[in-house]
Parts: sequence; structure tokens; C-alpha cells
Amino acid sequence: MEFLEVLRKRKTTNGPFLEKPVSKEHQHLLMEAASRAPSHFNSQPWRFILIEDPAKREKIAKIGGRTMQQLIAEGRFFERYRSYFRFSEREMEARRDGILIDQLPALLRPFTRQIMSPSALRLLRALRVPQILGEDNRKLIAASPLLLAALLDKQEYRPGELSGFYSVLSLGMAIENIWLTTVELGMGMQFISTPMEVPEAWEELKTLLEVPAHLELMAIYRLGYLPPDPSRPRIDWKSDQRKRISQYVFRETCATPESDG
Repeated sequence: MEFLEVLRKRKTTNGPFLEKPVSKEHQHLLMEAASRAPSHFNSQPWRFILIEDPAKREKIAKIGGRTMQQLIAEGRFFERYRSYFRFSEREMEARRDGILIDQLPALLRPFTRQIMSPSALRLLRALRVPQILGEDNRKLIAASPLLLAALLDKQEYRPGELSGFYSVLSLGMAIENIWLTTVELGMGMQFISTPMEVPEAWEELKTLLEVPAHLELMAIYRLGYLPPDPSRPRIDWKSDQRKRISQYVFRETCATPESDG
């Protein structure tokens, strides 16, 4: 596959993967791709845990499902991320960022604009939406044949110092290398974000993964091979729009937006 084609095909996989295990060869290719990312003074501060054991994946999945349910039920998820929600093609075309929630049960559609209102939250709870989304999230994580934990070495990762910034930047580039490589390998990838929103759950994951004191757990992802005809979750979104060049690029100074032509 040509590089620019890979770049344009990279996306987040919201749905399930095939049950097929990720081959050791492909796992090591992903790790090699990560190692090719730039880092300050070639410090290579990243560390990774490859997680295949079904019992461990299930424990991580339960934490992911539980935190999803908690965040939805308490309204914290919508409060934090409402500015990224788009509910129409017109809105998405105008903004060209965020996520277009284009698959939603009919009962919930009238409440999209009042998603933060007490009445909307009461309806969500009455319809057991937090439990449904939590269980969906648990199943997705548990059925993912490979989980990947990303960590940083605290010798380089020192928050508040430039080395801390450099380390996070390097890890981001390493993760992007992995993500692009999944496209070449016919795989998908998704960030498991909800445990990070609940500090005690994140500490639980650190204990489960036996993270030593000299490493910092930064993120967890789920990976697997893509089915030929993927099914979509009951509540789903699209995020393939990108801003026009004039919306994020300037010429010479910030006073002059770059033209789209």
C-alpha cells in the first residue's frame, strides 16, 4: 500500500475485531514501527506491554465497561465532551471536526440537543443506556485479541520539564507509527479511554499490569484484524471529516490564514 493511501485510511475502529489472534510476527512489526519514531537524543523513552491472556483482557475489559457506565450515568462524559458532538451532516460539514453521531436509537434522538439537561440524563438512566454502553464497551475490549499498554520511562518523563514534553511527543509519534502500520496489516485500533477518566480505576490497571515505580502508564489500546463486513455498534459515530487548510494553517504569521487553493 502506498504511504499516502495508508495515511488517508487510518481511522479509529469502534466495532469488533475478528477472533483471530494477532500473529507474533505482526506484533513485532508493530513494535518495530514504534521504535522507528523520533525521540529526543534517541532516548526512546517508550515502553509497551503486549496483552493476549484472556483472563487479563477480561479484567481490563471489566474496568473499561465499569468506567464507561459510571461516566455516562453521572453525566461527566457528556459534560466533558459535548463540544465535540455533531448531530447533523450540515454541522459536521461546517465545523469539520469532532464526531458525527449518525447512529442513535430513535428514543434518544429528540434529546440530542439537550444531552446535558436533567431530563435527558434521567431518560438515559431510565433506558439503562449507561449499563448498555458499559456492557458494549466491556465486550469490545474483552473480545479484542490484543491489548497494548503504552508507558514512559520516568528517567525521561519528568512532567513540568522539557524532557517530559519531549517524552510525550515521542510516545505520540510512536503510537502513530503503530496505528499507521495496522492499516498495512489489515488491522484496526482503538484507544481505551474511560479508565483514564477515573483515577482509582487507572491505579487499578497499574496494579493489574504490575507497573514498576520507574515507569508511568500513559495509555491502553485494543487491536485486532478487521472483519470484511464490520458491524456497527448500536450507538456509533463517524469522524472522517478533516478541517480545510484555511481553518488550521497560516502563512508567515498567525495573522494570515493559508488559502485552500
